[in-house]
Amino acid sequence: MKTYNDYNGWKNRQTWNVALHINNDYSLYQSAKEYVKLYPNSKKLYGGFIKWAGLAGDVTPDRIKWNGTKLDYKALNSMMIELINH
Repeated sequence: MKTYNDYNGWKNRQTWNVALHINNDYSLYQSAKEYVKLYPNSKKLYGGFIKWAGLAGDVTPDRIKWNGTKLDYKALNSMMIELINH
């Protein structure tokens, strides 16, 4: 995973925010882990998870779009893989 120093190690606030919510909301975290276990070879883990979880078109509690255009999808895909490696 490429390391960024712009926003707490992420490319931007939007990417950091959605990663923060997935990693800190227990039920969302468990759902993300379940999704990765079901679809470990998906090339679009994050985007697929957002659709699967019914979050497409919705926003985080901080009003960041779960499927926004400013998100670093490559970094979020890597983050999703790391969920089951820990």
